[in-house]
Amino acid sequence: MVEKNINSNWTEVISPKKGIFDVRLHEIWKYRDLIALFVRRDFVSIYKQTILGPLWIFIQPLFTTITFVFIFSRIAKLSTDGIPPVLFYLSGITMWTYFADSFSKTSNIFVNNANIFGKVYFPRLTTPISIIISNLIKFGIQIALFISIYIYYVITGKVEVLVNYYIFLLPILIILMAILGLGLGIIFSSLTTKYRDLGFLLAFGIQLLMYATPVIYPLSSIEGKFRKYLELNPLSSIIENFRYAIFSQGQPDLGGLVYCAVFSVVVLFLGIIIFNQVEKSFMDTV
Repeated sequence: MVEKNINSNWTEVISPKKGIFDVRLHEIWKYRDLIALFVRRDFVSIYKQTILGPLWIFIQPLFTTITFVFIFSRIAKLSTDGIPPVLFYLSGITMWTYFADSFSKTSNIFVNNANIFGKVYFPRLTTPISIIISNLIKFGIQIALFISIYIYYVITGKVEVLVNYYIFLLPILIILMAILGLGLGIIFSSLTTKYRDLGFLLAFGIQLLMYATPVIYPLSSIEGKFRKYLELNPLSSIIENFRYAIFSQGQPDLGGLVYCAVFSVVVLFLGIIIFNQVEKSFMDTV
């Protein structure tokens, strides 16, 4: 008698992960429709029952920029490397917001989705990836706002268009920002399942990190050992190179960009490994 293959009756067989490197990234592509649903859910849940809805995507960076111009440019008289303050702060805020949102939202994946994770199987990495994509859409809209204001400054003669080859690095800068936000986010998400205090630390830690990143000041205005410390922050290179690519002012740093790329890839790799291990038993601690 020929024994029938037990797997022939099923379209998919779910088996436990056997090792630390048993990540199964190929499953993410199979569940791409689920990622699309999560992306839609993120938008609906954020702007549901709000009067202005998606207009908040424009309002938040604009009001933050106005505040920064008033406090840091008019009162504190901080340098903007010859870039109009509105464009200087808006460019930094746009890039920083994408990272901060991606980092903070992915850092609560296990806690916020415990009810879903405990009921049905799907690759858990689809959830943080959907957050990165939904934030990327929001980032694209805010970049369109930045470009509109930039064009206004060009038309009025307040800014001169100076094209340099760094403009071709813009997609790489955005990808690095996404990788860094995803990697750090899933690491913290894995740790907060057991150590809830990290959630409180992260809440104000991201705010403090912004001041250690050249969002409200150019890196050229910092000298000595403090500048070396700031250069250890991989976000510094991303934002400085982003501004140079757009305005051709400031100090480009290819070496810092290479450091940022290596740092981001290592963080993402470690994050995936830790995330893969924690998802096996997180329901016991959440």
